[in-house]
Amino acid sequence: MDATSFYTPRLNAGLGLVPETGRLLELWQPGVTPPILLQAAMDTGAFPSMSARRLRNMVTEAFAPRFLVDDGSPAKFLKSVQGRIAAADFRHLLLIYTCRANPVLADFVREVYWARYGAGLNVVLKEDAHAFISRAVADGKTRARWSDTTILRVSQYVLGACADFGLVGAMRGAGRVILPFRITPVVASFLAHDLHFRGLGDNAVVQHPDWMLFGLHPEDTLEEMKRLAMNGQFILQSAAGMAHIAWKLKGMEELPDVLAAG
Repeated sequence: MDATSFYTPRLNAGLGLVPETGRLLELWQPGVTPPILLQAAMDTGAFPSMSARRLRNMVTEAFAPRFLVDDGSPAKFLKSVQGRIAAADFRHLLLIYTCRANPVLADFVREVYWARYGAGLNVVLKEDAHAFISRAVADGKTRARWSDTTILRVSQYVLGACADFGLVGAMRGAGRVILPFRITPVVASFLAHDLHFRGLGDNAVVQHPDWMLFGLHPEDTLEEMKRLAMNGQFILQSAAGMAHIAWKLKGMEELPDVLAAG
């Protein structure tokens, strides 16, 4: 495993961080570093009920690893669509970036949530999350072996993050209720273009594991992309599961206007 693939307990710094991300994006500008953003958040009183320590952890351990990587590209894009797309779509974009920064959440969604969903079950159990984290530790997916207490906490973190992003709802007995969760055209368009402009080939875009955050296998992804092509976003040719795409946009900076126009 490379350094970015190891599981960490970093979700505890903010879990989904959905409303907080919106406020931090309003304060952030291109070139602003985490320490400067933290100071701005403190100076403006944007989080009056949050302690300085908690705010520092949120900015440095949650917001920055998710949105200030790649020279702040995620934050730039999110800031450009904030308030211009539906709140649910915006939340799903946050899920994608959060999963990229937290492999433990990404794998839990792909391997546990969608397995329960696909089996027709209506609850993700606390024990499902605990067993998933325990197996991950045994399989060496953490840098060091976690204590039983850390395993329990991280299993709570992944379920809490799923709740923040709308995959699960209230507790029911020993687990959380599974909610209807589907990719929308806005999110599908974002994923297709984002993966393309990150340098992936057309088939690699279709087969990328990010689509599985929404329960989509490559054949499902191809169908979603055919729908986008019918709406004129690009030209798609496919045969025998292979895709060739003529992309119309020249860069991610053009996508916000496309998404805002619906």
